[in-house]
Amino acid sequence: MNRTKTTSGSEPRVTLKTIAQRLGLTSGTVSAVLNNSAASRSIPEPTKQRILATARDMGYSPNYFARSLRLQRAYTIGVIAEEIGDPYGGMIISGVEEYLRKNNYFFLAVSHRHDREVLQSYSKMLITRGVEGFITTDTSILEEPGLPTVAVSGHERVKGVTNIILDHKLAVRLALTHLMELGHERIAFLIGDPVSSDSGARWAAILEVAVELGLTIHPELTVQIDSNASTPDLGYPFAKQLLARKQPFTALFAYNDLSAIGAIWAFREAGLRVPEDVSVVGFDDIPVAAFTHPGLTTVRQPLKHMGQIAAKTVIDQIEGKAKYVAEIVVDPEFVVRGSTSRRQ
Repeated sequence: MNRTKTTSGSEPRVTLKTIAQRLGLTSGTVSAVLNNSAASRSIPEPTKQRILATARDMGYSPNYFARSLRLQRAYTIGVIAEEIGDPYGGMIISGVEEYLRKNNYFFLAVSHRHDREVLQSYSKMLITRGVEGFITTDTSILEEPGLPTVAVSGHERVKGVTNIILDHKLAVRLALTHLMELGHERIAFLIGDPVSSDSGARWAAILEVAVELGLTIHPELTVQIDSNASTPDLGYPFAKQLLARKQPFTALFAYNDLSAIGAIWAFREAGLRVPEDVSVVGFDDIPVAAFTHPGLTTVRQPLKHMGQIAAKTVIDQIEGKAKYVAEIVVDPEFVVRGSTSRRQ
């Protein structure tokens, strides 16, 4: 559409008032919808859609700084991650960012690498920056935070914290059933680093489901990962430890995709073929999992969706749109690719 030019040749600034005049509505009604405030709940949906469409058409850009000053709110969430940029946390944060941006919120992100002192220091720092809530990834929260908080894969039961967790029993059952149906009985395991918040829950689920399925877990075929690397080196040296024991196995269930990919490298160096000699299953379905050779069979966590759920949950709590819940359970999927095959 053509817009009227100012005398300087630039386009006039589109404001709430100009949008309201265009639609024949009050500025308050337009403001409630564009700021997604509590008052917008009473506005009919067709009216909301008209306002949003007109704002887009007119090129409206909200003045977030003015809104924060007017309402004396920061509209900012503190995101606390184990590491920023790793494939697992990166996908979760991507979901968080997408939802916050659509709802006119900002976020400040910090990483702690499982250092408790750094975690506490950063938490206090974010509060001084005016954050209204927290979202954490792969972080065990041990104390009540004092602000609305959502933990993705946190597992610890803490008052005031909503945990978003994967159904680990279902995830493990899908993986082990797949391997057993392919004829694998001697299955090796790479157990996650204890500092990872998912590690204990996932291993407990493996032990429980193995009993239910009648699968024997051999201690000599289990290796504890002692690293928080965010590269395939997470699995490579530990798979070599497994091979050095010279105990036969036909399949490996790795803690996550990175450790599975590292294990495949170790197996190939030892002259083993994947999946002809050893089938490998990962966990998470990070983007690179589909592009390894062979493609990695894995348990898919909907990581980006979990980030979106976390962002929605913390905003709903801040704005009083939903009651506090202690736990939100997300179902996994199982993705079969080329790294598993029937036992030879």
